[in-house]
Amino acid sequence: MKYQFITIEGNIGAGKTTLAQLLSRYYKARLILEEFADNPFLPKFYEQPAQYAFPVELFFMAERFKQLKELLHQQDLFQQITISDYLFTKCLLFAKVTLPADEYRLYQRLFDIIHQQLIQPDLLVYLHAPVDRLQANIKKRNRAYEQNISDDYLQQIQETYTHYLRQQSTRTLFVDVTHADFLNNDSHLQTLITALDKEYEPGIHYIELA
Repeated sequence: MKYQFITIEGNIGAGKTTLAQLLSRYYKARLILEEFADNPFLPKFYEQPAQYAFPVELFFMAERFKQLKELLHQQDLFQQITISDYLFTKCLLFAKVTLPADEYRLYQRLFDIIHQQLIQPDLLVYLHAPVDRLQANIKKRNRAYEQNISDDYLQQIQETYTHYLRQQSTRTLFVDVTHADFLNNDSHLQTLITALDKEYEPGIHYIELA
């Protein structure tokens, strides 16, 4: 494996955690999973987004920073590869969608202070799926507080991610997972594993799973 720190990213319902778990088992890698269920503001945010957007985003940023700083700065001689199912920058991307301009500027100042203290991934794997597929996945996993997420919100998140990816220079695999089934179709997982064995220049590289 040419990459020691791989991050899986994508919109809500794209399949980040499932893929991260499968890859961690394959590579016998250390796994970092986002602890989203611990955010006490999340169910309230989906019910009243304007009122709870700032606390939900601030809580996420604090918890992600704490988790990544602790885990990524530990030396583990038996697990040389680390796979995470979130990118710390997602804090800023979601905040850009959910917060009004003045709160976003404050949030960005806090983000800039702590972001520089973290190790950045060697490779970013971004999972892209259309909104209808995301909604189907969201309904299938059946988390009660997610069931009323609007198409418009998912589309805004999608566009924010896409804009970010075009602006940054991290090595990125942009994977179209519209028809992907990593759990039940071994060829899809093997296609991605083969792609992970290659060396990439900084920037976006596209993969489609048929």
